[in-house]
Amino acid sequence: KGGSASRRLPEVFLERLERIVGRSNMEQVCKTFVEKPTTFRVNTIKTTVQQVLSTLQEQGITIKRVPWYSDAFVLTNKSQKGLSSLDLYAEGKIYLQSLASMAPPFILDPQPGEKVLDLTAAPGSKTSQMAAMMNKKGELVANDIHPIRGQRLAHNMHALGVDEEADDWNFTLHNIDGEVLVETYENYFDKVLVDAPCSGESRFIAGSARTYRFWNEEYVRKMAFEQSKLLMAGWKALKPGGTLVYSTCTMSPEENERRIDKFLLHAKDAKIIPCSIKGQKMLPPVVKWEETPYTNEVKKTLRIFPTDQMEGFYVAKITKLVT
Repeated sequence: KGGSASRRLPEVFLERLERIVGRSNMEQVCKTFVEKPTTFRVNTIKTTVQQVLSTLQEQGITIKRVPWYSDAFVLTNKSQKGLSSLDLYAEGKIYLQSLASMAPPFILDPQPGEKVLDLTAAPGSKTSQMAAMMNKKGELVANDIHPIRGQRLAHNMHALGVDEEADDWNFTLHNIDGEVLVETYENYFDKVLVDAPCSGESRFIAGSARTYRFWNEEYVRKMAFEQSKLLMAGWKALKPGGTLVYSTCTMSPEENERRIDKFLLHAKDAKIIPCSIKGQKMLPPVVKWEETPYTNEVKKTLRIFPTDQMEGFYVAKITKLVT
């Protein structure tokens, strides 16, 4: 199945994967379970793309632009270590971030002046990206339930200048259960990101057991249970007319289409908005799994086809109807 590299991934996972992506895509998808190149984002809170590019040029560092996102770049001639030893990195002017991680905020598209919630925010890659997209104007609330991850989030927000006071900018960090947090913010936010903790299947690296040792079908089910709670919590905090993005970096339908299918049964005021990323190939969403058919609405959600530069990921963009 998909060449020798894939044989070093769990057999059960590979069997499931073939049913998810289809036999015709299996070989190509299996080739993407490799170490990804170092990618980074220019932190426009602290600098400009032009300034970073000229500094990198002076240092003899070559990069490639990411076609769909003007602040993102792929490192082509140096290691991650080479990049993280630069002053640019120490000063928080660039931030190492996978391309897949940049996609959910890109699709959510928070604007200056909006009220935005990042419900599961640590370590803050997407939080800081959204702060930059908002030009540090408006309100951004970031939450993570885990105390240690919450500390890392706070540290990163400080290093990247997100928590520095500015006119028309209100940034708050919370370290509590998302379901408790949203009690304070019912129908409040214009935009909500629920980048849910998941089984991380898109990050598996063939032959590197540490990336998949924890994985089994029971773990997938456990994650799915948590995701449902977070999705409903995020929905509660979204105001009518607002937009929520639900995303994972995993392949399993239980954590992706199934979550949206179940969610739509409860949220009668929800409507899926089709979304895509220019130039990125897509996998067809799963419309039936383990003999259970899903609502046709899941066809409007997004499964990005993984590549050797970018992990596969799942995104659903949902609007709350004004009733």
